[in-house]
Amino acid sequence: MPRLFTACEDKLISKYDREILWIEAWGKNGLRVRATQEGNMPENDWALLPKAKNNNSNVEIEIDGNRAAIRNGNIYAVIEQTGDITFYNNENRIMLKEYTSRFAAGLRKRGREFQPIPGGSYRLTVRFESEPKEKIYGMGQYQQPYLNLKGCALELAHRNTQSSVPFLVSNIGYGFLWNNPAIGRVVFGKNITEWEAFVTKTMDYWITAGNNPAEILEQYMQVTGTPPMMPDYAMGFWQSKLRYRNTQELMDVAYEYKRRNLPLDVIVIDFFHWPHQGDWKFDEDYWPHPEKMVEELRKMGIEVMVSIWPTVEKESENYEEMLSKGLLMSTDRGPRVTMQFVNDTLFVDMTNPEAREFMWGKVKENYFSKGIKMYWLDEAEPEFHKYEFDNYRYYLGPCLEIGNIYPLLYAKTFYDGLKKEGIEKIINLIRCAWAGSQRYGVVVWSGDIASTFESLRNQVACGLNMAMAGIPWWTSDIGGFYGGDPEDPSFRELIIRWFQFGAFCPVFRLHGDRKPYTPPTSNKGGGKMGTGGPNEVWSYGEEAYEIFKKYLYIREKLKPYIKRQMLLAHEKGTPIMRPLFYDFPFDTRSWEIEDEFMFGPDILVAPVLYEGMRERSVYLPEGVLWREWGTGKVYEGGKEIICQAPLNTIPIFIKNQVELW
Repeated sequence: MPRLFTACEDKLISKYDREILWIEAWGKNGLRVRATQEGNMPENDWALLPKAKNNNSNVEIEIDGNRAAIRNGNIYAVIEQTGDITFYNNENRIMLKEYTSRFAAGLRKRGREFQPIPGGSYRLTVRFESEPKEKIYGMGQYQQPYLNLKGCALELAHRNTQSSVPFLVSNIGYGFLWNNPAIGRVVFGKNITEWEAFVTKTMDYWITAGNNPAEILEQYMQVTGTPPMMPDYAMGFWQSKLRYRNTQELMDVAYEYKRRNLPLDVIVIDFFHWPHQGDWKFDEDYWPHPEKMVEELRKMGIEVMVSIWPTVEKESENYEEMLSKGLLMSTDRGPRVTMQFVNDTLFVDMTNPEAREFMWGKVKENYFSKGIKMYWLDEAEPEFHKYEFDNYRYYLGPCLEIGNIYPLLYAKTFYDGLKKEGIEKIINLIRCAWAGSQRYGVVVWSGDIASTFESLRNQVACGLNMAMAGIPWWTSDIGGFYGGDPEDPSFRELIIRWFQFGAFCPVFRLHGDRKPYTPPTSNKGGGKMGTGGPNEVWSYGEEAYEIFKKYLYIREKLKPYIKRQMLLAHEKGTPIMRPLFYDFPFDTRSWEIEDEFMFGPDILVAPVLYEGMRERSVYLPEGVLWREWGTGKVYEGGKEIICQAPLNTIPIFIKNQVELW
């Protein structure tokens, strides 16, 4: 029997044996591709927004007896009688083609393979033919130095410091979203590209064609959402450490910033300010009048952010109610414990709407009512005490099948709650994200990373690939999280270089667990967790302090420029921090540069990423005259130059004739 093709409005449907295959127009120059062997196509949109009504004049479907095709603007897909799919751009050039074993039929490998597993679902493998010289960017945040991901194998799963955001931009001219929240993996091999979902019922991906990276990313953001407008108070400097233990410690730091006339926009209250995990309220012994504290800080021009953990311990006043109502995650084997930190805890099941409503109700009652409108959504992966993804179960299903959706729904909980309370400019810090998280106003930070130059180098790739994956708000712990002695000259150099880099990240935030460690003061409530050493800008000696001040004032002066870029992020999804090729796609060298980036359209940043380095080479993209920030020297683009980089300076270049303030 031949394959059966039918057309339904802007959807091409193919059926053969048990497989149902849909290719439908979805967004500008985009196609959504789904397949299942379930009999009926599941209707979850996952990362995608509900489909807007297309202008059907842009959609063409042709059915021939042996094949069928669908065109949506600049993208064109063909299904052969064999079921193989090929995607073309508007120049009729192949962008992506399903893999076939036509050169060695005995391999019996296909582009789509549903392998049944016990329980009724499938292990899905989707294969595409590989272009060996292709360059691939995006996919989220992985702790590695590679910006170009071609040749990399990536786990499609979240961990502390790892966010799987499965959208990529290819230099061939397409963007690709793996629209499946299952745990899995992808290999961008030289010989084959292979995506896997370990447990699923559906193949689901979205592909778009574009003439340049900006067009591709904007089309992706149209179908997954752009961030809200960033509030003005989030564009400056954020002060944080592990951890301020009480109101007095926090206020003393805020007063000192004001006494020194230093800019400070946000100050953070870290974890264990609560009686128990899962109480979601202040421990009154340490934070007796939070509403007065918030009011006083706001008069000083400082917003308060509080840490939220989605963990509930048995001692919590909410544990029994949440357990009885089925609002907590469960395990399929062994003790019902999903994290072990201080006490055994269970994670809130963010896939359960009732759980989300319950948790926000407590936060509203105990934090929002006190004037707090910024939240630090920690443990968002979530961070299991063992990453045994096959052992955890949610309201929506097993972790292996839907686990990667967790941070998106965690962010949605707080976005929806704040929106209901009339807050329009919503921003929350979160430790993980998935595709679409950006529409819920999250700043993703790169987790509990090491305090080393190697880790600093990784953050450049992390921030840029998050940007290309559609997460325009990103930051890291300046100085790294683990370790770092303020009295150590080597660490002082590291934190200076990181601070300079951080001043040109979307969010400028100082955080870390510094030495020396102070042990807990009691065995209950907010006293049962110790604290790290000093982590304020005056904590690292006079030389570092003067350098920090320089970059604090630079950031402050850049606020109008940053605000213009954040408006573009809101309107179009344009990331403020992006690789050189985003602005210079026709400069082939710009696709090779992995240790520089653009901060908006006019500022090129070349961070210093090695200990002891006092000069570095900088490539200046072609077609532009570049003015060195510190010296005023003007250079012609398309060249590599050697720049001086003394400890108090990193190379920054501005497009000539551009005035930033």
